[in-house]
Amino acid sequence: MENQNYKGEASREQIEEWKAKHGKVFGIIVDGHIAYLKKPDRKTLSYATSVAAKDPIKFNEIILNNCWLGGSEAIKTEDDLFLGVSGKLSELIEVKEAELVNL
Repeated sequence: MENQNYKGEASREQIEEWKAKHGKVFGIIVDGHIAYLKKPDRKTLSYATSVAAKDPIKFNEIILNNCWLGGSEAIKTEDDLFLGVSGKLSELIEVKEAELVNL
């Protein structure tokens, strides 16, 4: 994001505010537009995965809308931008590796 202006770009102060409230903040850039997202919570993931089998695009819409912090609204409304962002949404879902130990 060095020295470029993206449609929907937030100020450094706004990004720091989001980080203080939500922890990690992610930016997804597509065709000169930027979206700012937080990690999805369990409730969002549960809802999104419940509809994913019938409608995979709806999964992406749910994740995008529920994790949205700010950015270019065109990403939500223009199909080509939405589809570009959709390929990156699964990377928001961070799964820690667990270990099962026999006690």
